[in-house]
Formats: sequence, structure tokens, C-alpha cells
Amino acid sequence: MPLSEIISASDAPKFRKALLLWFVKHQRPMPWREKVSAYRTVVSELMCQQTQIATVIPYFNRWVKKWPDFKDLARSKESEVLANWAGLGYYNRARNLRACAIEVSQLKVLPKTAENWQKFKGIGPYTAAAIASIAYHEAVAVVDGNVVRVLARLAGVKKVFSDGSTAVKYFTSLANHLVDTRQPGNFNQAMMELGATVCRKSSPACSICPVAPWCRAKSENSAESLPRFAPKKRQQAVVHRALIFDKNKLLLHRNPGDAKRLAGMAEIPETGFLDNKFKSQKRWIRRRTIGSVTYEENINLITLDKVVGAKIKQYRSLEWIALKNLKNAAITGPHLRWIEEWINLSDRTAHGKSP
Repeated sequence: MPLSEIISASDAPKFRKALLLWFVKHQRPMPWREKVSAYRTVVSELMCQQTQIATVIPYFNRWVKKWPDFKDLARSKESEVLANWAGLGYYNRARNLRACAIEVSQLKVLPKTAENWQKFKGIGPYTAAAIASIAYHEAVAVVDGNVVRVLARLAGVKKVFSDGSTAVKYFTSLANHLVDTRQPGNFNQAMMELGATVCRKSSPACSICPVAPWCRAKSENSAESLPRFAPKKRQQAVVHRALIFDKNKLLLHRNPGDAKRLAGMAEIPETGFLDNKFKSQKRWIRRRTIGSVTYEENINLITLDKVVGAKIKQYRSLEWIALKNLKNAAITGPHLRWIEEWINLSDRTAHGKSP
């Protein structure tokens, strides 16, 4: 059976009505829903990619207060943008957002279709559809991970997908078949909201789902097993880093602007510049996962002496940052958090307090 026939033409209006009524009653309050515009939609969608909404909200509020529209953001400095993005991760999103603002601010009239929005830096099909449907009421479907999960369960699709992108392409036609032409923005937000709050990855709340009557997975009691993805190969890596203080300054490594990963961002430097020959006063181990790789980060407190100082001078990518300016230094989120934890722990120990 073709996906478009999972919900018949006669049932589709009932499906849309049930979903939209649920959304009106149960949608979570979010600042970008209070005042809708193309700019606020772009900012919120890019921030929410691969980041939890609870984390995004304070960032969004600070961002639109500092840069209320495309023109304000277009006048910003990249370093400032990265500093305000620090903690959200995936920093190319911030660069793309600024690049998009620069392009858009030069136009006399903003584009209104998803097709035209995709021409801008960092705006893919998903974000373009969100902008066009929410800000300009174009009847085009938004398909993200939450929507894929809803559609996979509605259609009872047991196909194994290699990755999320493949699944998005597979379900886009069904999503466009279902989208409400009168309220496409609300419909798209309702689908994403349903996936995030009811049709959850684990323990889906099928008993209170507004579209349960049309869900094949519910009738087959297979919701939690869908959608299916091929398992990813997990990898592990060990990294040694040098935590070096000079009175009220800290040594950081600044990634070059053309780096493929974390361009322009600062991190605690790896110990390679010391030829991996160093004496660690203390060692702190922290772990984090990026994609399919879990990193064991060994953070070594190293004394600044003449030998270490000479090594530091050989590398332009190393810079001293005053401790009072850490939050404005565009440091990657985990590293800023670890640095602050270390400083707080050191302060407590110095004052005779138990950690």
C-alpha cells in the first residue's frame, strides 16, 4: 500500500482536526510562538536542531534581545556570535545563521516560499519548510526526527533505515499529503510537538494520543519499536589536555577560522604542544560523546615554568584569556563548564571547604 493511502482522503480532514485541536490545548509555551516572524523562526529552528528545547529557550531570549532582526545580526562580529552560541554546540549553525542574516538583510523583500529560502546559507529543506509554513502559511510539510517517528508509527513502517536523512526522504511525501493547507504552520508544529511530548522515542503515551485511531503501530502494539534504524558503530578515543594557569589567566587553544570542526572556538589545549612530555599535578577525567565517538578527556593541571612558557610561545593558536572574560571568549560549552567546575572546586579547597 502506498504511504499516501495510509490515511484515506476522507479520513485526512478528521486526522488534521484532531491533531490541531490537541495542539491548541496542549502546546508548550515557547517564546518564538508568542511573536511569529521569519527571523524568529530561523533563529529558533537552527537553535533547536540537535538541542533540547529547554536548553534553547534562554539562549533564544538573549539572542533576539541582542539581535532583534536580520539587519542587527548582519552587523555582528563572528566572534561575538560564537560567544553567544557557546554551550549549544554544532557551531556551524551559528555561522550559518549569521551568514544567512547578511544575505537576507540585503534584500528589499523577504522570500516567502520554502524553495527560495533554501537558497540561503545553512537553510536546508527542513528549516525552509518551517519558515515558509509558520511565517508565510505555505502548505509544505516539515519533517524532522519527531515527525519521522510519528509517521513511521502511523504507517506501521518496519523498514530499517540507514540514518535519519534517509528516513526523512522516505516520509516526506506522506507528510506533504497530510499537511493542513489552511493552517500549515500550526499543523507542522503540532506534528513536531506530538512527537516530542506524546509519541516519544521510549514509552510513547498512546492512550492519550489524539491521532491514535489512525495509528497502525498502536493497533499492532509495536509503537516503541518504530522507526527502525541500523545500529551505529560506537567508537572511543582518549584525549590529553593541558590546564595551565598564569595568575588570573588561563591558556586556551583557538581553532582557526577555516577549521572543519569548531572553527573559531576555543578549547583547553591538547598536550601535543608539550611533545606529550609533562608532569601533571592533578588529573581530572571527563567524558563526552560527539556523534558516534565517546571521548575520555584527561585534563592535566600543569605548572607554568620556563620550559612550558617557551613551548607556548611557539604556537600562535595558543592564547591567554583572563578568567573574568571566560564567558565572552567563545569557549566550547563542555570545556567552559569543566573550567568553571575546576575553578570552583579549587576555590572551595583553598578555603578549606570539602569539595
